[in-house]
Amino acid sequence: MHSFRTPDGVTLGVEHFGDEAAPLVLLAGSTTMLSWPDPLCEALAHGGRHVVRYDLRDSGTSTTIDPEAPAYTLRDLAADAATLARGLDDRPAHLAGIGVSGMVAQVAALDHPDAFSALTLVGTRPVAPGPVDDDLPDHDTAAMGTLFERAIPDWSDRAAVAEYAAGGAEILGNDPAAARATAERIFDRAPGTEPSVQMANQLGMVFSRLDCTPRWRERLPELAIPTLVVHGRRDPFFPVGNGEALAREIPDARLLVLEQAGTAIPASAADDVATAMLALQTS
Repeated sequence: MHSFRTPDGVTLGVEHFGDEAAPLVLLAGSTTMLSWPDPLCEALAHGGRHVVRYDLRDSGTSTTIDPEAPAYTLRDLAADAATLARGLDDRPAHLAGIGVSGMVAQVAALDHPDAFSALTLVGTRPVAPGPVDDDLPDHDTAAMGTLFERAIPDWSDRAAVAEYAAGGAEILGNDPAAARATAERIFDRAPGTEPSVQMANQLGMVFSRLDCTPRWRERLPELAIPTLVVHGRRDPFFPVGNGEALAREIPDARLLVLEQAGTAIPASAADDVATAMLALQTS
């Protein structure tokens, strides 16, 4: 693991795969870098890319101050992505976001077009957390009821946190064993066991407190870089109609639907996603 310090003093935890002289693929965490599975990172590196995944602020080994009251905005997170891309390579990067970091990636590509050459959006939507646009499918009500009615774990108990993540994975259409293992890794990488810090790392709850204005959906037709939209058919959190909307509204975007996936990229789909991303980068 390494770190990158931005000019305004923010430290971003980063991990490198592949040849650092190769074209850069930058993977924004959702909120931690471990939302990008190892097999996908390795497949992209084997495809001739310098892959860097990183933690957003208030997660992983990045700057953590107060996840319950972030003093930054979605635009600041987008600027972090651009700063990191420029600091790692003189050439524009292929930027990818998953879940909430897909929102970061959209805004970063719109606000900093010179920093990016391609865009991949996985399991995300074109509007901020909160009320959804009338034409977009909202969270699946039954699944969210089951998800949020569960007893909150003791966030200082590693085993309880991992079990909670495994249970949530079943509801979200993901692999419980993989989710348990990832939760344990996230727990070990968190800067402390304070409940707010562990919750921010495990659930990305900081986004519910983040200023995500102004809207950006209406600007999506401005995107002029090759774009891949990946979405799980079984995703109950951001149902697949959100990915379909992104693919319609971003010029010439390609849509890849993972028929057996929920909110996460399953290991079985890593090669297919990597192949699509690699083709996008060279198109």
